[in-house]
Amino acid sequence: MNALTITHRPEQHTFEAIVEGQRCVADYRRQGQVVHLHHTYVPSALGGRGIAAQLVEAALGWIRSEGLRLAPDCSYVAVYVKRHAQWQDLLA
Repeated sequence: MNALTITHRPEQHTFEAIVEGQRCVADYRRQGQVVHLHHTYVPSALGGRGIAAQLVEAALGWIRSEGLRLAPDCSYVAVYVKRHAQWQDLLA
């Protein structure tokens, strides 16, 4: 899995990466001290490369660095956090 260049766009409430000209995102909304990760999207042609995982890792790292809590509204994020114990302390 190649490391991606992931950009946090707080004005758009998203983390994004452009891969082979296609936009991949992890969208969130913040309510006070809780960040709701509510949507991840990777075009099907790019699936299976770990892109969504890298986007989620970037978002979780930001949440931790800001001292915020996580509400994993996206099913992918919920499963990811369940499988990676190092992030479970962020759960709201």
